[in-house]
Amino acid sequence: QVQVVESGGGLVQPGGSLRLSCAASGFAFENYAMHWRRQAPGKERDLVATITPTGDMTNYADSVKGRFTISRDNAKNTVYLQMNSLKSEDTAVYYCGFRTRLREYWGQGTQVTVSS
Repeated sequence: QVQVVESGGGLVQPGGSLRLSCAASGFAFENYAMHWRRQAPGKERDLVATITPTGDMTNYADSVKGRFTISRDNAKNTVYLQMNSLKSEDTAVYYCGFRTRLREYWGQGTQVTVSS
């Protein structure tokens, strides 16, 4: 059974940092690119970051470049999102997931709230 479970969200002040984790199981994690996306209240889901299966390449939305870092540990079947210099507009539910030829898999999400 495929599972991706996010954790690490919470309330943080503007300028602060959080590290999200995503534990994966039930599939060959090392064979898939992994993604983080987010959905803010009243907005569509946006892709935030992507990492290749080996972790040699990453890609970011313009809004988070230079502040967020995606990484992975294939030995632990885990992908991370380090978020620095957080802004109020980063407030959203963050999801991790991956795509196969047939469908996409996404977790339940973790809430990140940036507020003073």
